[in-house]
Amino acid sequence: MASAMLIVVLLAMASSVVLASDPSPLQDFCVADKASPVLVNGFVCKNPMDVNAEDFFFSGLNKPGNTNNRLGSNVTAVDVNKIAGLNTLGISLARIDFAPYGLNPPHTHPRATEVLTVIEGTLHVGFITSNPQNRLIFKVLNAGDVFVFPEGLIHFQFNRGHKNAVAISGLSSQNPGVITVANAVFGSNPKIDESVLAKAFQVDKKVIDYLQSQFWMDNNN
Repeated sequence: MASAMLIVVLLAMASSVVLASDPSPLQDFCVADKASPVLVNGFVCKNPMDVNAEDFFFSGLNKPGNTNNRLGSNVTAVDVNKIAGLNTLGISLARIDFAPYGLNPPHTHPRATEVLTVIEGTLHVGFITSNPQNRLIFKVLNAGDVFVFPEGLIHFQFNRGHKNAVAISGLSSQNPGVITVANAVFGSNPKIDESVLAKAFQVDKKVIDYLQSQFWMDNNN
């Protein structure tokens, strides 16, 4: 059942290229030439005569990701860095695995809207609107349910069940990017001045020192 649902989800995502936020291609394809020294917004095109099926192929999305970490989650991204043929097509996807009570922590995709489908398990998901409302819009999802996270907004997914959970996300960019809020704020390199964060979060500097030491080690290991 889960395999059949996964196939339906992937086909639906493949048909949603027209909703992508990246610029539309001006030719059949522009397979990324990652060896090129030329810097452009995206990747330079590979000679189309050198293109083959492997440039449009990725294998392994059926394999669970390793959730043996402090958050209990794992994201397997399939973007232009994994499939060179996605260059200029404005779409990518990801598999998200959750251990029981695993969390994909609050984060944003600066270049993409995300459409998430639960394949197995139950997820508590939500996003936060921009200032000044900062509304939390949330929902509990079960297998087969779909939820949309608007581009650039902070969002999260939490497995509230006793069993593993799996979700597939489609993203409207070949390279959506991800900014995990806590990692960025407390684990930046170099560190943000503790006085700035202490005032922003209205906590003692000792709290900031502790959080920065924890996240900085995580980000730089």
